[in-house]
Amino acid sequence: MKLLRRLFLLLLLLACGLATGTWWWLDRPLPLATPSVELSIETGTNPREVAQAWVQAGVQTPPWLLYQWFRWSGQARRIRAGSYELEAGITPRQLLAKMVQGDEAFERVRLIEGWTFRQFRAALASAPHLKHASAPLNDEQLMKLLGQPGVAPEGRFFPDTYLYSRGVSDITVLRRAHAAMQQRLAAVWAERAPNLPLRSADEALILASIVEKETGRGEDRARIASVFVNRLRIGMPLQTDPTVIYGLGEAFDGNLRKRDLQTDQPFNTYLRTGLPPTPIAMPGLAALRAVVQPAETRALYFVARGDGTSVFSEDLAAHNRAVNTYQRQGAAKSR
Repeated sequence: MKLLRRLFLLLLLLACGLATGTWWWLDRPLPLATPSVELSIETGTNPREVAQAWVQAGVQTPPWLLYQWFRWSGQARRIRAGSYELEAGITPRQLLAKMVQGDEAFERVRLIEGWTFRQFRAALASAPHLKHASAPLNDEQLMKLLGQPGVAPEGRFFPDTYLYSRGVSDITVLRRAHAAMQQRLAAVWAERAPNLPLRSADEALILASIVEKETGRGEDRARIASVFVNRLRIGMPLQTDPTVIYGLGEAFDGNLRKRDLQTDQPFNTYLRTGLPPTPIAMPGLAALRAVVQPAETRALYFVARGDGTSVFSEDLAAHNRAVNTYQRQGAAKSR
Protein backbone atom coordinates (compact mmCIF):
# COMPACT_ATOMS: atom_id res chain seq x y z
CA MET A 1 0.00 0.00 0.00
CA LYS A 2 2.82 2.36 0.87
CA LEU A 3 4.37 1.72 -2.54
CA LEU A 4 1.10 2.47 -4.27
CA ARG A 5 0.68 5.68 -2.30
CA ARG A 6 4.21 6.78 -3.17
CA LEU A 7 3.60 5.96 -6.83
CA PHE A 8 0.33 7.90 -6.80
CA LEU A 9 2.01 10.91 -5.17
CA LEU A 10 4.81 10.76 -7.72
CA LEU A 11 2.36 10.67 -10.60
CA LEU A 12 0.41 13.52 -9.03
CA LEU A 13 3.57 15.59 -8.67
CA LEU A 14 4.53 14.85 -12.26
CA ALA A 15 1.08 15.87 -13.47
CA CYS A 16 1.20 19.08 -11.45
CA GLY A 17 4.66 19.81 -12.76
CA LEU A 18 3.58 19.15 -16.32
CA ALA A 19 0.52 21.37 -15.90
CA THR A 20 2.63 24.13 -14.36
CA GLY A 21 5.22 23.82 -17.14
CA THR A 22 2.54 23.86 -19.81
CA TRP A 23 0.89 26.94 -18.31
CA TRP A 24 4.27 28.65 -18.16
CA TRP A 25 4.95 27.73 -21.82
CA LEU A 26 1.62 29.10 -23.01
CA ASP A 27 2.57 32.63 -21.96
CA ARG A 28 6.22 32.55 -22.96
CA PRO A 29 7.29 34.12 -26.30
CA LEU A 30 7.78 31.54 -29.02
CA PRO A 31 11.30 31.54 -30.48
CA LEU A 32 11.26 32.47 -34.17
CA ALA A 33 13.90 31.70 -36.77
CA THR A 34 13.47 35.19 -38.31
CA PRO A 35 12.15 38.53 -36.99
CA SER A 36 8.74 37.66 -38.46
CA VAL A 37 7.21 34.41 -39.68
CA GLU A 38 4.48 34.19 -42.31
CA LEU A 39 2.12 31.33 -43.11
CA SER A 40 -0.89 30.90 -45.38
CA ILE A 41 -3.32 28.29 -44.08
CA GLU A 42 -5.42 26.75 -46.80
CA THR A 43 -9.04 25.73 -46.28
CA GLY A 44 -9.26 22.13 -45.07
CA THR A 45 -5.87 22.06 -43.31
CA ASN A 46 -6.22 20.06 -40.09
CA PRO A 47 -4.79 21.24 -36.72
CA ARG A 48 -1.88 18.79 -36.77
CA GLU A 49 -0.85 20.06 -40.22
CA VAL A 50 -1.21 23.67 -39.03
CA ALA A 51 1.15 23.02 -36.13
CA GLN A 52 3.66 21.32 -38.43
CA ALA A 53 3.41 24.14 -40.98
CA TRP A 54 4.20 26.79 -38.35
CA VAL A 55 7.32 24.92 -37.31
CA GLN A 56 8.41 24.55 -40.94
CA ALA A 57 7.80 28.28 -41.45
CA GLY A 58 10.13 29.21 -38.59
CA VAL A 59 8.42 28.76 -35.20
CA GLN A 60 11.06 26.96 -33.17
CA THR A 61 9.06 24.70 -30.90
CA PRO A 62 8.10 21.00 -31.11
CA PRO A 63 5.15 20.60 -33.49
CA TRP A 64 3.52 18.01 -31.24
CA LEU A 65 3.48 20.54 -28.40
CA LEU A 66 1.69 23.13 -30.55
CA TYR A 67 -0.76 20.51 -31.76
CA GLN A 68 -1.54 19.32 -28.23
CA TRP A 69 -2.17 22.91 -27.18
CA PHE A 70 -4.58 23.38 -30.08
CA ARG A 71 -6.43 20.21 -29.04
CA TRP A 72 -6.38 20.85 -25.28
CA SER A 73 -7.74 24.37 -25.78
CA GLY A 74 -10.92 23.00 -27.36
CA GLN A 75 -10.57 25.51 -30.22
CA ALA A 76 -8.66 23.44 -32.76
CA ARG A 77 -11.66 23.19 -35.08
CA ARG A 78 -12.16 26.96 -34.98
CA ILE A 79 -8.81 27.74 -36.64
CA ARG A 80 -9.54 29.80 -39.76
CA ALA A 81 -7.86 29.59 -43.13
CA GLY A 82 -5.98 32.75 -44.11
CA SER A 83 -2.62 34.49 -44.26
CA TYR A 84 -0.93 35.18 -40.93
CA GLU A 85 2.20 36.92 -39.77
CA LEU A 86 3.89 36.42 -36.39
CA GLU A 87 6.18 39.01 -34.81
CA ALA A 88 8.77 38.43 -32.11
CA GLY A 89 7.19 38.14 -28.67
CA ILE A 90 4.07 36.22 -29.66
CA THR A 91 3.06 33.43 -27.26
CA PRO A 92 1.37 30.09 -28.03
CA ARG A 93 -1.82 31.44 -26.47
CA GLN A 94 -1.71 34.53 -28.72
CA LEU A 95 -0.88 32.44 -31.79
CA LEU A 96 -3.99 30.32 -31.37
CA ALA A 97 -6.15 33.38 -30.66
CA LYS A 98 -4.89 35.02 -33.85
CA MET A 99 -5.93 32.03 -35.96
CA VAL A 100 -9.28 31.58 -34.23
CA GLN A 101 -10.14 35.26 -34.62
CA GLY A 102 -8.97 35.32 -38.23
CA ASP A 103 -6.53 38.13 -37.44
CA GLU A 104 -4.87 37.94 -40.83
CA ALA A 105 -1.95 39.86 -42.31
CA PHE A 106 -3.26 42.16 -45.01
CA GLU A 107 -1.58 43.90 -47.90
CA ARG A 108 -3.02 46.86 -49.79
CA VAL A 109 -3.02 48.12 -53.34
CA ARG A 110 -4.11 51.60 -54.34
CA LEU A 111 -5.87 52.08 -57.68
CA ILE A 112 -5.84 55.77 -58.65
CA GLU A 113 -8.60 57.94 -60.11
CA GLY A 114 -7.91 58.66 -63.76
CA TRP A 115 -5.84 55.54 -64.33
CA THR A 116 -6.58 53.40 -67.35
CA PHE A 117 -7.35 49.71 -67.03
CA ARG A 118 -3.88 48.96 -68.35
CA GLN A 119 -2.44 50.92 -65.41
CA PHE A 120 -4.76 49.05 -63.04
CA ARG A 121 -3.45 45.72 -64.28
CA ALA A 122 0.16 46.90 -64.00
CA ALA A 123 -0.43 47.96 -60.38
CA LEU A 124 -1.91 44.57 -59.53
CA ALA A 125 0.97 42.79 -61.29
CA SER A 126 3.45 44.53 -58.97
CA ALA A 127 1.37 44.26 -55.78
CA PRO A 128 3.10 42.18 -53.07
CA HIS A 129 1.87 38.74 -52.03
CA LEU A 130 -0.84 38.65 -54.70
CA LYS A 131 -1.34 35.65 -56.99
CA HIS A 132 -1.31 36.90 -60.57
CA ALA A 133 -4.03 34.61 -61.88
CA SER A 134 -5.17 37.17 -64.46
CA ALA A 135 -1.74 37.37 -66.14
CA PRO A 136 -2.53 34.90 -68.96
CA LEU A 137 -5.94 36.46 -69.64
CA ASN A 138 -6.54 39.25 -72.12
CA ASP A 139 -9.08 41.97 -71.34
CA GLU A 140 -11.91 40.18 -73.14
CA GLN A 141 -11.28 36.91 -71.31
CA LEU A 142 -11.06 38.70 -67.98
CA MET A 143 -14.38 40.50 -68.46
CA LYS A 144 -16.02 37.21 -69.44
CA LEU A 145 -14.69 35.67 -66.23
CA LEU A 146 -16.25 38.57 -64.29
CA GLY A 147 -19.61 37.93 -65.91
CA GLN A 148 -19.42 40.84 -68.38
CA PRO A 149 -18.71 39.22 -71.78
CA GLY A 150 -18.37 41.70 -74.61
CA VAL A 151 -18.03 44.71 -72.27
CA ALA A 152 -14.88 46.84 -72.54
CA PRO A 153 -13.07 46.91 -69.18
CA GLU A 154 -12.16 50.61 -69.31
CA GLY A 155 -13.97 52.57 -66.60
CA ARG A 156 -15.60 49.49 -65.07
CA PHE A 157 -13.45 49.29 -61.93
CA PHE A 158 -13.69 51.69 -59.02
CA PRO A 159 -10.45 53.43 -58.03
CA ASP A 160 -9.82 52.96 -54.30
CA THR A 161 -7.42 51.36 -51.82
CA TYR A 162 -8.11 47.64 -51.52
CA LEU A 163 -6.95 45.39 -48.68
CA TYR A 164 -6.36 41.74 -49.43
CA SER A 165 -5.09 38.67 -47.65
CA ARG A 166 -1.69 37.46 -48.68
CA GLY A 167 -1.80 34.81 -51.32
CA VAL A 168 -5.22 35.66 -52.78
CA SER A 169 -5.79 36.05 -56.52
CA ASP A 170 -5.66 39.43 -58.25
CA ILE A 171 -8.98 38.42 -59.81
CA THR A 172 -10.48 38.67 -56.31
CA VAL A 173 -9.36 42.31 -56.09
CA LEU A 174 -10.63 43.06 -59.60
CA ARG A 175 -13.96 41.45 -58.79
CA ARG A 176 -14.33 43.71 -55.73
CA ALA A 177 -13.34 46.82 -57.73
CA HIS A 178 -15.81 45.90 -60.47
CA ALA A 179 -18.65 45.40 -57.99
CA ALA A 180 -17.78 48.68 -56.26
CA MET A 181 -18.04 50.61 -59.52
CA GLN A 182 -21.37 49.02 -60.40
CA GLN A 183 -22.78 49.91 -56.98
CA ARG A 184 -21.56 53.50 -57.01
CA LEU A 185 -22.60 54.13 -60.59
CA ALA A 186 -26.11 52.82 -59.90
CA ALA A 187 -26.36 54.98 -56.77
CA VAL A 188 -25.32 58.25 -58.45
CA TRP A 189 -27.41 57.57 -61.56
CA ALA A 190 -30.47 57.22 -59.32
CA GLU A 191 -29.78 60.75 -58.03
CA ARG A 192 -29.26 62.37 -61.45
CA ALA A 193 -30.61 65.80 -62.27
CA PRO A 194 -33.61 65.95 -64.62
CA ASN A 195 -33.18 66.62 -68.34
CA LEU A 196 -29.58 65.49 -68.61
CA PRO A 197 -28.49 64.74 -72.21
CA LEU A 198 -27.38 61.30 -70.99
CA ARG A 199 -29.48 58.28 -71.84
CA SER A 200 -27.98 55.72 -69.47
CA ALA A 201 -25.67 55.15 -66.54
CA ASP A 202 -23.07 53.90 -69.03
CA GLU A 203 -23.09 57.29 -70.77
CA ALA A 204 -22.65 58.97 -67.38
CA LEU A 205 -19.64 56.70 -66.79
CA ILE A 206 -18.10 57.69 -70.12
CA LEU A 207 -18.55 61.40 -69.43
CA ALA A 208 -17.26 61.02 -65.87
CA SER A 209 -14.05 59.50 -67.20
CA ILE A 210 -13.52 62.60 -69.39
CA VAL A 211 -14.25 64.95 -66.50
CA GLU A 212 -11.79 62.98 -64.35
CA LYS A 213 -9.02 63.49 -66.90
CA GLU A 214 -9.83 67.17 -67.48
CA THR A 215 -10.09 68.31 -63.86
CA GLY A 216 -7.05 69.91 -62.26
CA ARG A 217 -8.75 71.19 -59.10
CA GLY A 218 -11.68 69.50 -57.40
CA GLU A 219 -13.63 72.75 -57.04
CA ASP A 220 -13.85 73.05 -60.85
CA ARG A 221 -15.16 69.54 -61.45
CA ALA A 222 -18.89 70.34 -61.54
CA ARG A 223 -18.32 73.35 -63.83
CA ILE A 224 -16.19 71.30 -66.21
CA ALA A 225 -18.98 68.71 -66.25
CA SER A 226 -21.43 71.49 -67.09
CA VAL A 227 -19.36 72.55 -70.12
CA PHE A 228 -19.55 69.05 -71.60
CA VAL A 229 -23.23 68.67 -70.70
CA ASN A 230 -23.98 72.00 -72.39
CA ARG A 231 -22.07 70.93 -75.50
CA LEU A 232 -23.97 67.64 -75.66
CA ARG A 233 -27.26 69.50 -75.37
CA ILE A 234 -26.59 71.58 -78.49
CA GLY A 235 -24.80 68.90 -80.50
CA MET A 236 -21.42 70.60 -80.23
CA PRO A 237 -18.34 68.34 -80.38
CA LEU A 238 -16.78 67.74 -76.96
CA GLN A 239 -13.34 68.70 -78.34
CA THR A 240 -11.31 67.19 -75.52
CA ASP A 241 -7.68 66.16 -75.87
CA PRO A 242 -7.76 63.20 -73.42
CA THR A 243 -10.14 61.26 -75.64
CA VAL A 244 -7.88 61.73 -78.67
CA ILE A 245 -4.86 60.67 -76.62
CA TYR A 246 -6.71 57.58 -75.42
CA GLY A 247 -7.60 56.66 -78.99
CA LEU A 248 -3.95 56.90 -80.02
CA GLY A 249 -3.08 54.24 -77.44
CA GLU A 250 0.57 53.24 -77.32
CA ALA A 251 1.25 55.38 -80.41
CA PHE A 252 0.96 58.49 -78.23
CA ASP A 253 4.48 59.69 -77.43
CA GLY A 254 3.54 62.47 -75.01
CA ASN A 255 3.14 65.14 -77.67
CA LEU A 256 -0.33 65.71 -79.14
CA ARG A 257 0.07 67.08 -82.66
CA LYS A 258 -2.29 68.95 -84.98
CA ARG A 259 -2.41 65.97 -87.30
CA ASP A 260 -3.65 63.83 -84.41
CA LEU A 261 -6.60 66.17 -83.96
CA GLN A 262 -7.32 66.01 -87.69
CA THR A 263 -7.12 62.21 -88.01
CA ASP A 264 -10.48 60.50 -87.67
CA GLN A 265 -10.77 57.69 -85.13
CA PRO A 266 -13.56 56.63 -82.73
CA PHE A 267 -12.17 58.69 -79.83
CA ASN A 268 -11.51 61.89 -81.77
CA THR A 269 -14.08 64.21 -80.18
CA TYR A 270 -12.94 67.09 -82.38
CA LEU A 271 -14.25 65.35 -85.50
CA ARG A 272 -17.10 63.33 -83.99
CA THR A 273 -20.04 64.61 -81.99
CA GLY A 274 -21.41 62.90 -78.92
CA LEU A 275 -19.60 60.67 -76.48
CA PRO A 276 -16.72 58.32 -77.38
CA PRO A 277 -17.57 54.60 -77.51
CA THR A 278 -16.16 53.73 -74.07
CA PRO A 279 -14.80 55.45 -70.98
CA ILE A 280 -11.19 56.58 -71.27
CA ALA A 281 -10.17 56.06 -67.62
CA MET A 282 -11.45 55.01 -64.22
CA PRO A 283 -13.42 57.92 -62.71
CA GLY A 284 -13.72 58.43 -58.97
CA LEU A 285 -16.90 59.11 -57.04
CA ALA A 286 -16.56 62.90 -57.27
CA ALA A 287 -16.42 62.77 -61.08
CA LEU A 288 -19.44 60.45 -61.21
CA ARG A 289 -21.41 62.85 -59.03
CA ALA A 290 -20.31 65.87 -61.08
CA VAL A 291 -21.75 64.56 -64.35
CA VAL A 292 -25.14 63.61 -62.88
CA GLN A 293 -25.37 66.85 -60.86
CA PRO A 294 -23.38 69.36 -62.96
CA ALA A 295 -23.18 73.02 -62.06
CA GLU A 296 -25.89 75.15 -63.66
CA THR A 297 -23.95 77.30 -66.10
CA ARG A 298 -24.09 78.38 -69.74
CA ALA A 299 -20.37 77.89 -70.21
CA LEU A 300 -19.25 76.16 -73.40
CA TYR A 301 -15.49 76.62 -73.06
CA PHE A 302 -12.75 76.45 -70.47
CA VAL A 303 -9.02 77.03 -70.47
CA ALA A 304 -6.48 76.07 -67.82
CA ARG A 305 -4.78 78.87 -65.95
CA GLY A 306 -1.69 76.80 -65.28
CA ASP A 307 -2.25 76.42 -61.55
CA GLY A 308 -4.79 73.61 -61.86
CA THR A 309 -7.83 75.91 -62.04
CA SER A 310 -9.72 76.92 -65.17
CA VAL A 311 -11.35 79.98 -66.70
CA PHE A 312 -14.85 79.38 -68.07
CA SER A 313 -16.47 81.24 -70.96
CA GLU A 314 -19.96 81.29 -72.50
CA ASP A 315 -18.91 82.33 -76.00
CA LEU A 316 -15.98 81.83 -78.33
CA ALA A 317 -14.80 85.45 -78.26
CA ALA A 318 -14.41 85.43 -74.47
CA HIS A 319 -12.76 82.04 -74.66
CA ASN A 320 -10.23 83.25 -77.25
CA ARG A 321 -9.36 86.19 -75.00
CA ALA A 322 -8.76 83.80 -72.10
CA VAL A 323 -6.67 81.52 -74.30
CA ASN A 324 -4.53 84.45 -75.48
CA THR A 325 -4.01 85.65 -71.92
CA TYR A 326 -2.87 82.33 -70.53
CA GLN A 327 -0.97 81.20 -73.61
CA ARG A 328 1.11 84.35 -73.39
CA GLN A 329 1.93 83.32 -69.85
CA GLY A 330 3.02 79.95 -71.21
CA ALA A 331 0.57 78.09 -69.03
CA ALA A 332 -2.50 77.59 -71.16
CA LYS A 333 -4.04 74.39 -72.32
CA SER A 334 -7.04 75.24 -74.46
CA ARG A 335 -10.15 73.16 -74.97
